Amino acid sequence: MKASSHAQTALITGASSGIGATYARRLAARGYDLLLVARNETRLRQLADELTAAHGVRVDLLSADLEQHADIEKVAARLRSDEQITLLVNSAGIALNGSLAEADLDSTHSLLQINLLALTMLASAAAVRFSLGGGGAIINIGSVVSLLPERFNAIYSASKAYVLSLSQSMHAELASHGVQVQVVLPGVTRTEIFERSGSSLAQIPPGMVMEVEDLVDAALRGFDQGELVTIPSLPDSSEWHALTQARLQLAPNLSHNQPAARYL
Repeated sequence: MKASSHAQTALITGASSGIGATYARRLAARGYDLLLVARNETRLRQLADELTAAHGVRVDLLSADLEQHADIEKVAARLRSDEQITLLVNSAGIALNGSLAEADLDSTHSLLQINLLALTMLASAAAVRFSLGGGGAIINIGSVVSLLPERFNAIYSASKAYVLSLSQSMHAELASHGVQVQVVLPGVTRTEIFERSGSSLAQIPPGMVMEVEDLVDAALRGFDQGELVTIPSLPDSSEWHALTQARLQLAPNLSHNQPAARYL
């Protein structure tokens, strides 16, 4: 594959379809070389051929199943060793259909492995090298369900709340080292995740469903603007800032040496 003239590479997980594949197309158009990570090597090769032909960038493939510890470590090792990687897009994720009581152990384990453990280990590997180098960026794909956990599947919602919290903490730790962190909170997006989880978009009002290209374009504009939290569907960003301020106002009273008076 033809090498590009620069040395910036984006590593994208879940790159064989949906949000990850769309990030690959958009970042290739921006001139990034790519390292695409997913289980489906056939799809990865098709996407790599498409992007090399369209943009002349270098596209490398790393076939990995992020449900497996050994494969997580394989990707993390590449992040630690490849100094050309300056951007990590943690896009891999799965969903579950049904309640917590209905969830089977194997499906729950798979979700937690991919949505939490793999994302955390890869973000950690990137954070170490990026902070030592004084630059780089990490984009974590969360979900708006982290803000409305009462309305959605408990395990998936909790996993995405973790992604939001982790990203906010990472920003606090890494900003002074020149590392940008962004967490993207999509609403309902037209991807394969619904069918894979055994649910369907057919029951969701069309006005609530965003096309994946629109989602990624909005997310990248938020990234360019330096946003920590990007909610592509939210018309007024001041609503998010108000929520953040309300949360921070709790800080002085969250830890005292005596219980609140109402408990005495």
